[in-house]
Amino acid sequence: MIKENTKVGITVLLLGLGLGIAALFLVIFTELAEEVMENEMRRFDGAIIGYFKAIDHPILDNAMIFITEMGSVWFLTTLSAVTVLVLWVKYKDKWGILFFLVAVGIGGLLTTMLKELYERGRPSINPEIDAVGFSFPSGHSMGSLIFYGFIMYLVMRGNGTTLFKRMSVFLMAILVLLIGMSRVYLGAHFPSDVLAGFIAGAIWLILCLIALEWIQWQSKSSVRPVHAIRNMLGSILKAVRKRVAANK
Repeated sequence: MIKENTKVGITVLLLGLGLGIAALFLVIFTELAEEVMENEMRRFDGAIIGYFKAIDHPILDNAMIFITEMGSVWFLTTLSAVTVLVLWVKYKDKWGILFFLVAVGIGGLLTTMLKELYERGRPSINPEIDAVGFSFPSGHSMGSLIFYGFIMYLVMRGNGTTLFKRMSVFLMAILVLLIGMSRVYLGAHFPSDVLAGFIAGAIWLILCLIALEWIQWQSKSSVRPVHAIRNMLGSILKAVRKRVAANK
């Protein structure tokens, strides 16, 4: 019973921590959006855009165009199809497939809704680098964080070596950051758009992973989560009562 309660306690703690981080990010996103709408991010955006203009170079232009395509809708859609195929054929992971599609698919809808809500204009319009429509938050940044973040989760949950997992997560994290940087460098977004995209993407990704972990726990465990939590809290309460009684 003690071992079971310990496992339940750790699981509940991790789930609660995830929800707490998501809530914190939501507050940060709300504050950032207000500052953007009140034009209070002008200095922040201007300083970073000025830096990228100072390092402008044809070779860097080509590199950034290549990197930005790795966060484009067509590229992530293609990789999503491959991911779903692998999860189904190799792992038969129906819950992983479902929540991956929910994360990526609804994440795209949320990006569109947020853009329509805030209606912030872009620094420049360039259809060749997918820079059309509203700017806040950055769709490339939000979409890439959700997609690659979910892949990081799948890698960490898999059976690969520790070195492989660490290197994969590190490289994908760097790629996500570079995609965000490319949007600013190419003039498609303000830096605050990219930051907001990362934050919004993190919120949705965390919520999807929490829901997936909860479902998997419920489906794999012989003890239902709600009952397990209730039993754990009951055991803690009994222990507290005994200690209080012993101290009287």
